[in-house]
Amino acid sequence: LVFGERAGRYAAAFATEHPTASVDGVTLEAAEATAFEGGQREGPYDIEKDLQDTMQDLVGIVRTESEMTAALERLTDLHKRASAVGVTGNREYNPGWHTALDLANLLTVAEAVTRAAVARQESRGAHFRSDYPDKDPAAGRYNQVLEQADDGTMKLSQVPIPEMRADLQQIIEEMG
Repeated sequence: LVFGERAGRYAAAFATEHPTASVDGVTLEAAEATAFEGGQREGPYDIEKDLQDTMQDLVGIVRTESEMTAALERLTDLHKRASAVGVTGNREYNPGWHTALDLANLLTVAEAVTRAAVARQESRGAHFRSDYPDKDPAAGRYNQVLEQADDGTMKLSQVPIPEMRADLQQIIEEMG
């Protein structure tokens, strides 16, 4: 409840301070046309399956830097393949069309997760690195933040975590 309340408060503040994104009709029509250029293009399900396998096999529960670096190479290839994906048929009742449109976002999130996990050279909570099995006390004082630049590259930064209120810290100490 505590963290949900904080997350909600900060999400509301962010939404208030940042303008709503808009997409012009020309961009939308171009994306739709690209998604329906079926023909000899690769279908979206093959790419989605390869993405799932990559994340499960190389960025799963137990992680190592070498495996995650290999995953980043595969993700680069998957981005290229996804840019040439095609779907036949129409938009109505066509899950392939939706999958084709979702691929860019799925790949962006997979890359962000992987880059943040590579940068986190410790094990904490559900993030376990067999090459860094211990907690790093310094890493518990900041969050890894990734932002996507206009050119699509990821920028990683470390943002300090504000000090926890005394009453919340007391609760955690009493429970643990």
